[in-house]
Amino acid sequence: MRAFVRRHVAAVSVLAVLAVAGAVFVAVWFQPQKLFLDKTVNDALPAGAEDVTATPSGSAAPTSAGATPAAPRATVLSRSMLGDRAHHASGTVRVLRLADGARVLRLEGLDVENGPDLYVTLAAAAPDAPNGAYDSDYVSLGRLKGNKGDQTYAVPGSVDLTRYKSVVIWCKRFSVAFGTAPLTA
Repeated sequence: MRAFVRRHVAAVSVLAVLAVAGAVFVAVWFQPQKLFLDKTVNDALPAGAEDVTATPSGSAAPTSAGATPAAPRATVLSRSMLGDRAHHASGTVRVLRLADGARVLRLEGLDVENGPDLYVTLAAAAPDAPNGAYDSDYVSLGRLKGNKGDQTYAVPGSVDLTRYKSVVIWCKRFSVAFGTAPLTA
């Protein structure tokens, strides 16, 4: 009888260890806890972007009669809305050229479902392309800072925006787009 009890205790112990190991694996790899956790980031606008006075076409914004328009401190190169893909995603996406020539991508009013290993990328594929199209010809602007709020990402000067058609919130771990927006350059 004692041998049976010892084997039973050993089997229960092994199962308990396997269950804990499985739970740890799921928590680390899939990170389901992120579905219940939001991270809000509110980056300040870059210096010079506070009063964007140009439209995406580069023409000056209308002014009152007789007024001389101020020189734009930043120019809007692209403006679009983020839309759902594999998960909920919404917000405004703007690409700005600052007075010093630097370019930034702004996510404003971002609200995307949280997930593991999320990045902001520029992709050559169209916003409605299949997921496999986003992981071959793209430029990563960095890890998504948070799943809510206003965020700014530098666009390297070497990036030719005319090559890319989409802004993508990309889950690198599972190769899936959480949300996309057209990049109108």
